[in-house]
Amino acid sequence: MNELRNTQIEFKRIGASLGAEVSGIDLAEPLDEATFDALVQAHGEHEVLIFRDQDITTEQQKAFGRRFGKLTVHPFAPSDGDAPELIVFDNNADNPPWGTDIWHSDETFRAEPPMGTMLRALIVPDVGGDTMFTSMSAAFEGLSDRLQNFISGLEAVHDFKPFRQLFSGDTEGRRSLRDFEERYPPAVHPVVRLHPVTGKKVLFVNPQFTVAIQGMEESESRGLLDQLFRQAMVPEYQIRHQWRPNTLVFWDNRAVQHYAIHDYYPQRRRMERVTIKGDRPVGVEVEENSASVKSQKSNRTAGDKAQHGAHKPINVGETEGA
Repeated sequence: MNELRNTQIEFKRIGASLGAEVSGIDLAEPLDEATFDALVQAHGEHEVLIFRDQDITTEQQKAFGRRFGKLTVHPFAPSDGDAPELIVFDNNADNPPWGTDIWHSDETFRAEPPMGTMLRALIVPDVGGDTMFTSMSAAFEGLSDRLQNFISGLEAVHDFKPFRQLFSGDTEGRRSLRDFEERYPPAVHPVVRLHPVTGKKVLFVNPQFTVAIQGMEESESRGLLDQLFRQAMVPEYQIRHQWRPNTLVFWDNRAVQHYAIHDYYPQRRRMERVTIKGDRPVGVEVEENSASVKSQKSNRTAGDKAQHGAHKPINVGETEGA
């Protein structure tokens, strides 16, 4: 039987809507079942857990992550060649930070987005380099009842759009892009998902990966998404985390968004991250169906096969009309 460890764990709330600092735990040691259960519940309740003064190795960080599930490999992020599940952000004057200074939930372009992310600071700048977190369960609660009811049951399309610019425009680049599009086709997730641990309703759209509301006209979709994206920016739903070396943050990707502030360039900032596999988001059951978001201008209803007025892709070799 494993010796019991980490039995004096405590959680100190740091934000009104989310966030707790965890004490009485050494992440270099295996977790006993009672501590693990407490962390699972606290992770769902507080949404962001902060572990200070954890002088651990990369292998110990990965072992801690595996305690909560399978570690996944990000298809685009900089990774360790010997350990592809480990993402290394080592930014400095020669390697500026890129792509994370926007509110987002990690990898929602996947059919099964991550359940959580663990990020550990090794080298931090003297000034800057904070990360902001916002509770999307609080963001949902902040909407009016009428808007909550309207968006519940809707679905949104998520795409790996920021990473498309990583592909060159030559033949090889286009071929590689097509390969990734086949591997990661646009994912459709509920606009409001149910948290599997807490049962809370969570606003699950983000400006980095969410591109459209399923079944809506483009102009209405964009207007609604812009309004929902702004919910992440409300200060009452946020915390701002200041990094110190040997700090590990474990956030609930099902319930929060984050924004890495790029104000430290050209100073160096080195972080290591592991990401834990999630499941397919489950939405809120409502009586209305997706036809309720269809424009009266459309000649189709939900479920009809699109005709597009006889428009279709032109096959190679066909003569294009003038």
